[in-house]
Parts: sequence; C-alpha cells; structure tokens
Amino acid sequence: MPVPGDDDNERLTPTIPPPPMIESASGTRTRRVIAVGGGRGGVGKTLLTVNLGVYFAQLGREVVVCDTDPFGSNLHGVLGLETPPLVTSEALEEGKAKPVSTIVPGLRLLPTAYDPMTATPIRPNRGSHWARQIEKLDVDYVLLNLGASTTASTLDLFLQADVGICVTAPEPLAIETTYRFCRALYLRVLRRALTKERFKLRLVERVIAALPPLAPPPAIVAEIKRYDDGVAKVAAEEMLRVAAHLVVGQTRLRSDLDLGVSMSVIAERFLGISLENLGHIEHDDAVWLTVRRRQPLLIDSPTSKSARNIERVARRILALLAAQSTRGGALPPRAPATQQRAAALPATLYEVLGVPRTAADDEIRRAVKRQREIFREGSLPLCSVVAPEVLRQVQARIEEAHDTLLDPVRRRAYDLSTFPDDTPATVVPQRSSNAAQMAELAMLQAELAREINAETQFTGALLRKVRESQGIEITEIAQRTKINVAHLNAIENESFGDLPALVYVQGFVQQVAKHLKLDPAQVAKTYSRRLRDLSLGRARSSG
Repeated sequence: MPVPGDDDNERLTPTIPPPPMIESASGTRTRRVIAVGGGRGGVGKTLLTVNLGVYFAQLGREVVVCDTDPFGSNLHGVLGLETPPLVTSEALEEGKAKPVSTIVPGLRLLPTAYDPMTATPIRPNRGSHWARQIEKLDVDYVLLNLGASTTASTLDLFLQADVGICVTAPEPLAIETTYRFCRALYLRVLRRALTKERFKLRLVERVIAALPPLAPPPAIVAEIKRYDDGVAKVAAEEMLRVAAHLVVGQTRLRSDLDLGVSMSVIAERFLGISLENLGHIEHDDAVWLTVRRRQPLLIDSPTSKSARNIERVARRILALLAAQSTRGGALPPRAPATQQRAAALPATLYEVLGVPRTAADDEIRRAVKRQREIFREGSLPLCSVVAPEVLRQVQARIEEAHDTLLDPVRRRAYDLSTFPDDTPATVVPQRSSNAAQMAELAMLQAELAREINAETQFTGALLRKVRESQGIEITEIAQRTKINVAHLNAIENESFGDLPALVYVQGFVQQVAKHLKLDPAQVAKTYSRRLRDLSLGRARSSG
C-alpha cells in the first residue's frame, strides 16, 4: 500500500502486513500487548494509543484499548463516545465487563473501574485486575494507556507488555520524567527479583537510601558491590532486563527529530537501560483539530504529517512483534553486566564516538559533530542525568578522540598502544541503530523484493518506501545529488505544482534512482508517465 502524500483525498493505509496470527493450544489467538506510558501528562500518550489501535484495526485485526490509570481516563473522548464506559471493580474482576464498540470497526474500548460509593475512580494501585482481564480477551492486540502514573501496578503492566513505549516531548520536564520512569522500572524489577530474599532486599534498600536522590542504576550496582558481590551480580543482571522504547511527541525544530536517538545514547550510557527510539510525532494543528472533533487522527486527518509519523511508529512496532515471534519472544541481546560502568565513560576513543576502528575520516568527523551536539552545555537529552563534572570529562574525551583519530600518526600510535594484539573484533562500538529500526528495514525490504519488478510503475510513495527501506534520509540524497530538499519532497509527495519543468524532473528522478540502486531508465519513464497523466487529468477536470 502507498504511503500517503499531500493529496487531501488520499486515505492513510498500512504499508506492511501485520505479523501472522498465532494460536495457542486452546485454539484462541495469542494477543500482543502494547503499553504506552512513561512521561508527564500532555505529551501525547492518548494520541499514540488511540491511533495505534486505529492502525491495527485497519489491518483487519481485533483490537482493544483501555485506560489503566482511572484518574486520566480519556480515550473515549477521541473515539466518538460521549461518556466513558464505567463498571465497578468487582464486575471487572469477575469478567462481566465487556469491551464496547467505537466508531472504528474492529476497535473496542474496555470499561474503566470505579468506586460506586464515591463516584470516583478506584485507586490506581489496585491494578492486578487489569492483568486478569487482559488474559481473558480473545483479540489480536491490546493497547494500554498507562497515563503518567508510576505506581507498582503501572510499572508491572509496562514490564509485562510485549512492547513498552515511553512518550516524551522536547522539553526539560518531560525528558526528566521519562528518565525517572526508566529508573522506576529498574527499581521495580530489582525489588521483584529480591522479593523472597528479605535480607538482600533490605541491603538494597539501605544502599539506595544512602545514595543521592535519583541515583542511576549503574551507581546503585557499584555501591551494592561494596557490600555483597552476589547481590550486585543480581542487580546488574536485572538492569539488563529493563528494555523500553521511546516516541518523542510535539516535535517542532529540526533538532527535536534527533532527540530520541540522543536520549537512547544517554539512557544506555548513564542509566544502563535500553531505551530504543521508535520515532517522533510532529507538532501539527491537525492533532488538536481532530481532538475537538472527537475523532482519531488517522480517521479525521490521515494525510497529515503527524499521521504519517504515527504510521511509521506503528510499522516499527509490527516489525518488533514479528521479530519477537521469530525469536520466540526473546529480547535482543544486550551488553554483559560486566561491561556496565558506573562512571559511564567509554573505554576507547572509538567507543566515545560510537564508530568502529575501521571508520574513515568522514565518518569520524560526522560522529564528532553528533557527539558534540549531544554533550553540549544545555543539551536537552542531558536533563537530570549528567552531572556538570561528568559532562566536562565527556566533552574532553570527545575532543581527544577528534584530535587523535583524525591525525594519521597519532591514530596509528593510539591503535598500537590500545590494541597491542591488533584484534578489532573484540571492540564493540556503540550501537548506531536499534532493533526496531533494523526490524522495520528488514520487513520493508522483504515487501519491496516482492513488489518491484520489470513491470513496476514507480510513484512518489514507492520511491519514499524504497528510501526508508534503506535507512536513507532525504537530506542525504540532497547532499549527494545536489538536488534541493524541497524538490525531493515534492517528488515523493507528488506535489507537481512545486516541481520545475518535466525535463528537469526526469533528471532529478534518474539521480534519485541511481542513489537508491534502482533502474534509472525504468523509474524516470514510469514516474514521468504518471506525472503527465495526473497533470492531464487535472487539466481536464479544471477545464
């Protein structure tokens, strides 16, 4: 299916098929649970939850969404329901509460429990009934809107989900809250691991109480190690079990688009926690307009920028779920606990920049620029995590890496002193991409292998899809081909009014095809034919 362009009449449709349905021994479907939380209120958790549900329902699957934080129940407001469906907690626990239909076929809303004696929601820490209710649902997808809560039950639901998503925004308070949520996840995992070990749990609690407030997990592990190596080993292993995904909402500036990747680097290095970036959602007037109309964004404004952003996030989630099914639900491997350092300072200059030892000078320069931006004074991703003295150390290491690795003589001397056995395979560089992106690219490439042949008619949407399947940003094509970014966007969006004469467009498309390793003649021929046909059709309709 095509990725939507700027045509107001074009509908947003999924671009890849969902993972195959899996049946359990009892013959029921194996549901996939996606939890959305991990940030302060107002950053877009409800927006993402509802529209992910819409996207999956458009795939023809059965989907249920629910508010697990009863004090912030508002999913009904964007699903066409005048009032929220409410039931008593007893009815919910007994399985008497049934999901209610919404304006979206295949998408239902699970009622929220409340206390009939006070007409207010039940306490959010009474959340065990949610897990039991979810187990009874014979559906393909369950989406949980956890709200801004960090109660034990909320953390448990997040940790038990197939995919847990933190939503943040490019502002200090939202970022700080996201990091706090990650810390809370770790402490919850550690406490659950030591529940039956009362004395060990008391040791951990005493250590945490003696540390500064909001101490990062690596610092907790290091402090525990001073008292008990066995407990420290458990604490380090549990740190590797915490894996969350990140979506950055309300992005406005170009620098906001890199926030998710930067926060992933900071979380991995300073918190010892995997926080993989799933994408961003642009600040868009279409969002608040659809809220006022009480409609999901993908229904009311499917061609908006924010809708396309959500579609890409959904696509990456599907790719993650498909990869989990292939691995039998196992998480991708992470670094061993022994490699987690409380000081958070990489061991080698290559690790400082996140590049391999074979990196060329151009790659090193780009890495230096990227690291300087992440670790500059006042950088948003550093909020509440990196102390000033540590920041100065990191900045000094970045400059040392720049001066050493870009000087051939100094680089050779450094390599000989650091790697005397000359075994580059033992050096593990910082990850440049995450599992979600890699899984998404693999699924797109597999689909395109079936879709592209000698008879393929290339459209702007298909060119965008090929570009995304190769992990190439449009700015990279602009730099290599010297074609204006506005013209490249117009080609992908088929905004023909923003393009020059046909002869120039043909040359542009040929250059884009070469960069994407496509047949330039076929791409230029079929795209130009499409441009002429659409232009002729519009001329006839206007005449």
